[in-house]
Amino acid sequence: MKILHEFVPTRKFLQMAEETKDLVDGWNITDSAAGVPAPSGTAVGCVLKIKYPDKIVIPIFILNYKGPVEVGALALAADALGLDGLVLTFGDEPKYGEPLAPKYWKRSEDARDFLRNEVKVRRVKLGCLLSPRPVRDRYKKEFGVEDMVNRVKTGWDFAFFMRLTDETFPILEGVSAELKKLNIPLYTYFLIKTPKNAEILARIGWNPTTDLENAVSYAEKLEGLVEGIIATCAGDFEGDKELLKRLSKLRK
Repeated sequence: MKILHEFVPTRKFLQMAEETKDLVDGWNITDSAAGVPAPSGTAVGCVLKIKYPDKIVIPIFILNYKGPVEVGALALAADALGLDGLVLTFGDEPKYGEPLAPKYWKRSEDARDFLRNEVKVRRVKLGCLLSPRPVRDRYKKEFGVEDMVNRVKTGWDFAFFMRLTDETFPILEGVSAELKKLNIPLYTYFLIKTPKNAEILARIGWNPTTDLENAVSYAEKLEGLVEGIIATCAGDFEGDKELLKRLSKLRK
């Protein structure tokens, strides 16, 4: 199982990468999270791929911050440098200006098809985010598994599963079983609660997967279900490093 770090780039992103490079198989890079300007996920990804060519590098690619020319330009840079993937999503609204994605696309699938058919990217894989609906009865079929799988079948190369908790674990199992039949890689976010990130988790409204003490035992349950996990302590970089150290024994 691959261990990726959810990498939140700052001006010191090269130093941050150097601190985690021996603990991970690669990075999933955020793209101006919450609409606040930060070093471009794709630009940072290209730098990291050049410096660490054996690492997996998959940036998030927020469409709300980019017009079609920039969408194509950044994707071509990722294609040329051999990034392992781009995860296309409308994303958050920008802190400055207006969201751009709705002006040009109805869905992220439209941007995906634009990149393949008009821009003609060839090497870089294009992935989507899968977010489960709330589960009220784990024995019913309203988990959204069928909807998620059908979405991936429209032409995505891989998928990232969001909001993994005990409640949504059965959804992940269902999606995993179907995507394995299609030979489509599935990764899952692995959000860990620490004493330092409680305020951030409350602000974004996401439930953590588990806490630091139980992270390894929980991750072991994911072996065989996913290609890899995207580990994050959501704003607690020291917590990230401790988490990655604990998870490193699961790397294969």
